[in-house]
Amino acid sequence: MKKISRRSVLKKSLKTAAAISAPMIVPSSVLGLGGPNTSPNSRINVGLIGHGKIMNGHRQYHLGNESVEVVALCDVDSRKLDEAQAEVVEMAGRKCPTYEYYEDVMARSDVDAVVVGTPDHWHAQISIEAMKNGKDVYVEKPMTLTIEEGKVMRETCERYGNVLQVGSQQRSNGAFRKAAELVRNGYIGKVHTIHARLGNFPEPTQYKAEPIPPELNYDRWLGPAPWEPYNFERIKGDYGGGWRRFWDYGSRKNGDWGAHHYDIIQWALGRDHTGPVEFVPKGYKGEEKQYFLYGDGIKVIRGTTPSGFMIHFFGEEGEVMVSRGDKLQTKSASLKNVVFKPGDTRLYESTDHRADWLNSIRTRKQPICHVEIGHRTATICHLSGISERLQRPVRWNPDRETIVGDAEAAKWMSRPRRAPYGLLG
Repeated sequence: MKKISRRSVLKKSLKTAAAISAPMIVPSSVLGLGGPNTSPNSRINVGLIGHGKIMNGHRQYHLGNESVEVVALCDVDSRKLDEAQAEVVEMAGRKCPTYEYYEDVMARSDVDAVVVGTPDHWHAQISIEAMKNGKDVYVEKPMTLTIEEGKVMRETCERYGNVLQVGSQQRSNGAFRKAAELVRNGYIGKVHTIHARLGNFPEPTQYKAEPIPPELNYDRWLGPAPWEPYNFERIKGDYGGGWRRFWDYGSRKNGDWGAHHYDIIQWALGRDHTGPVEFVPKGYKGEEKQYFLYGDGIKVIRGTTPSGFMIHFFGEEGEVMVSRGDKLQTKSASLKNVVFKPGDTRLYESTDHRADWLNSIRTRKQPICHVEIGHRTATICHLSGISERLQRPVRWNPDRETIVGDAEAAKWMSRPRRAPYGLLG
């Protein structure tokens, strides 16, 4: 099918985007996707938005899932759309409608849910528009670019009753769940220190201007971010750098790996609805590593872990170390094979993060990493970044969700958005 473009319309105004923000389409429940009358054989129509590296796995998963119909592909780069379309043809034996503008996907009443795999600075706007148009959302981590975006997303999700899953897929891994349950139930005693291995990105570079490729809508790629001259290195999808290096599009390593590991730490400590109280950057008064503190004194240190594992929990009576690849180690060693007691807290069990989202769409129950969890974890990422950029500690009230006693730092809870890409909350 021919690509559908609204470039000429959008150059005149964004009235169309505002118009479709209203909840005027048929909700998923009416389509037989929610509630007790849902057929187990009902197929969920999914739109995939943003076809960079992270979407490759999502695309293959949903195309190979018999309970899903991929009905829309969206990206501002026509080359990526062509590649995605080729994969649809190969796996499904058909073509799929493609779009340059996500608003066109939102306007389709037959799209039940969307996967948002764009760079971080587009996560909130697209997710909010999807929810306001009656669609459920799987959004990649970190959920937002700013703390205020997270508040708007939470409010929108609650208002419209959407199912939103954040792509913090470590929660759907058995080793991370076991580690969290050991910590949560006190098997290593009172926790006092946690190390999280995030790594580092190269510092952002001001690249020289290059011609914008004709197949890329670069203005749209930038969206609400500040205007910068085009250079491929700025927009490149690269887990070791690319756009992830730039504060304009994310929170660097705090948002990249921090969104995964801080999320597990929150889960293990039972703090999915709250957060730390102070964030201290590396270098402040000689501090060798960045860290943050919870109100009860638990210290989370960013950097290489003593064990080499991704996350290392230290308690008064033992230690728990966990990494991807189902790697779990404990001190004492016997803790690894502990049999939980009937009275122990058992955590939400998911073995497939995407399947958990699809199941929640059918049941209308909260998924394993819902909007509040995603917001609280992203808040830690953003506050860590704010203290790093200001090179001083930032104090946080997790109950009021405000920065304490620092008006300059508080301004960073939001960011200016380039016209005409205001947040339509």
